[in-house]
Amino acid sequence: MEEKTRLFPVIARNNRPLKQLSDNLYKLLQSHLWLKVLVAMAAGILTGIALGPSAGWVSPDTGAVIGSWLAFPGHLFLAVIQMIVIPLVFASIIRGLAAGENLEQLRRMGLLVVGYFVVTTLFAAGIGLWIANLIKPGRFLDPSQITTGDNLPEAVTTLEKPTLSSIPDHLLGILPGNPLESMVEGQMLQVVIFAVMVGVALISMTQQQARPMLELLGSLQQVCMTVVRWAMRLAPLAVFGLMAKLTSQTGLDALVGMAIYVATVLAGLMLLLISYLVLVAVLGKISIGHFMASVREVMLLAFSTSSSAAVMPLSIKTAEDKLKVRPAISQFVIPLGATINMNGTALYQAIAALFLAQVFNIDIGMGGMALVVIMAVGASIGSPGTPGVGIVILATTLTTIGVPATGIALIMGVDRILDMSRTAINVTGDLVAAKLMDGWIKEGPTQDSGHRGPDA
Repeated sequence: MEEKTRLFPVIARNNRPLKQLSDNLYKLLQSHLWLKVLVAMAAGILTGIALGPSAGWVSPDTGAVIGSWLAFPGHLFLAVIQMIVIPLVFASIIRGLAAGENLEQLRRMGLLVVGYFVVTTLFAAGIGLWIANLIKPGRFLDPSQITTGDNLPEAVTTLEKPTLSSIPDHLLGILPGNPLESMVEGQMLQVVIFAVMVGVALISMTQQQARPMLELLGSLQQVCMTVVRWAMRLAPLAVFGLMAKLTSQTGLDALVGMAIYVATVLAGLMLLLISYLVLVAVLGKISIGHFMASVREVMLLAFSTSSSAAVMPLSIKTAEDKLKVRPAISQFVIPLGATINMNGTALYQAIAALFLAQVFNIDIGMGGMALVVIMAVGASIGSPGTPGVGIVILATTLTTIGVPATGIALIMGVDRILDMSRTAINVTGDLVAAKLMDGWIKEGPTQDSGHRGPDA
């Protein structure tokens, strides 16, 4: 009996560290969204493999049904964010612009931000061309592997080659003829242009005239962020479902068959990420470790949802709370960046265009490469921050340089995983831009609340 009594405290002491570890893990999961997303992503991939045709545990039809239901929280999450992102972008850009001191300062900030976006996008496209010419992934595939374009999106199959006479119409189409229609249709570039015009008009007015509008937009901003906070509770479940469905449909065969092409794109994106980290460390005066720890939640969510628009509210919050960017800068740079700063997309466009040219054994020459860069930069400006849009943009580039658009059928199987990767790089680029602009624009916004909302 005495031995038994001595034994129980020993067991209790041995169990205590296990319970403490369990409690610590639970607290860690509760307080770190990035960890929840990472666990959900891993669980989703394993579930998708189990449901996919390679495992053979369920029939393809049953796997498709289960995958659709598992993805339902993910589609619900995206729908809620897409519902709120237009009013959030509209309010954020106007309030960010109106926080400036005068039109001259606003002009300097606008030119600096847009100039930075154009230069970095050109740099990203240049990386894409360089690495595609270095590895030449198209040499490893045969054009006979390309199927017909029956499964291509309708926007690709009905694409017409752009002409010089159509450029003025395209430029006029950028202006929002009906701002409400642009908002309803989710035309982000038109919404941004309209918001910029309203913001410039407000800064030209007296504080007394502008204050009611800015206070209304401040309240709208808070409503949007509240809805986003509700939606973020669904994020881990959304990531699990979306990853499970993606893995069950794509399988590993497509990735293995296109391994060289996939590796080339991922290597290019990694080089771009390293460039960002060097840029933010040298010019932004922030350690790489601290920056990565601050943005990991945004990167993981962007990778999982494959939508820059879906993570825009979290990007703004991360820039302000963790990177200590002034609200006037973050609320202007990040929505604008999510619309025109698609560096990952530009890099992907350059690699994919050269890859398909190599597959078809078409020498596009230096002129064609220059055209690819111009098209990649132009395509990244104003491309919607939604999943899968890169395929349609790529079709435009291919048509322009004389490569058959049917080649897209070859890369469609792996496009989603690459879309997820380049979206993560896109949002990282927006956060880097916000941090750099916060340091560069020294005489920035006034701290007076006259041109700012009650909680700016």
